[in-house]
Amino acid sequence: MHPELFRIPFTDLTVKSYGMMMVCGFIAAIFIIRRLSRSMGQENTEQITAAALYSLIAGVAGARLFYVIHYWDQFQGRGIVEIFAVWKGGLELLGGVFLSIFIIVIYLWVQKLPVRRYLDILAVGLMMALAFGRIGCLFNGCCFGKPTACPIAIRFPYGSLSYQSQVRPDFARDRMKPYFDLPSEYFGYINKADEWTAAPRAGKYDYYLKPFDRLTAQQKLEVTGGPYRCLAVWPTQIFESISALIGCILLYLHRGKGIRLQKNSGTLPLFFRPGVTFALMFILYGIIRFFIEFLRDDNPLQVNELTVSQNLCIAMVVAGFLLIWLFAKMKPDQFIINESKRN
Repeated sequence: MHPELFRIPFTDLTVKSYGMMMVCGFIAAIFIIRRLSRSMGQENTEQITAAALYSLIAGVAGARLFYVIHYWDQFQGRGIVEIFAVWKGGLELLGGVFLSIFIIVIYLWVQKLPVRRYLDILAVGLMMALAFGRIGCLFNGCCFGKPTACPIAIRFPYGSLSYQSQVRPDFARDRMKPYFDLPSEYFGYINKADEWTAAPRAGKYDYYLKPFDRLTAQQKLEVTGGPYRCLAVWPTQIFESISALIGCILLYLHRGKGIRLQKNSGTLPLFFRPGVTFALMFILYGIIRFFIEFLRDDNPLQVNELTVSQNLCIAMVVAGFLLIWLFAKMKPDQFIINESKRN
């Protein structure tokens, strides 16, 4: 876990690993989108780059907005600046994806570009961006999994989000007791004299976790290799990153198959009509995220004893099938395949 890459000289600002991986994912997506757009036989790379830039801005805004809505109780009573303080962390990738898609659809429609064909390209790029984004989650320590004894489990350090979750009850997930009982001297607060004051045993979970640099030598041994170290958990971030990469490849192959079919026969089967690749992205990601949520241990259980993300995933899968049906009914738009730049 490495949430901060480095501190900007002469400031209190730091470059976050999560944000850096989002940027890397954006660059990778741009590369894919620009390359695939050349197969359209139209020189619209500048417009595509502009659309991608708008989607990046919308992605950050949407990810922050979704996080604020999801954890609104943490922002009540705090100034408006705190809501927009993305440099302090707090983003949810799913919200960014939804708003990015909405902004790009509007942009393509205004620019009078073939929306469905560009959405197919966008789907491939988005899955690649997701693969990078989840590695950012791993560095940040968020989106962590449940404790497990499986050989591929990973272990986060003392004070991480996973550790904080394990040493406290989580009533939002129907977990009435912590995974292990951390003594009350590890909880407390720093008083006005800059001294650590341990919490009483009763109500200790209402206090802060003791900072690592204030632990005694014995306590450091106990939380790093002793009885109070963080339990190993499912590597859910890695699972989703690999799944997104596989999904990116599958969507790329599906779109390429559709182009070859039209080039060879001039007609397209219903399953390879323009826009279907984009619809398949909803189905693939919805299924992937739905099942990975069962291994995660961070999101609260809500409707139907499922997390909000799982309920959104169900809606995504349904929307994906509806879009396939809709696009299959629509007449394919024509375009000239650029043989010299065909993907």
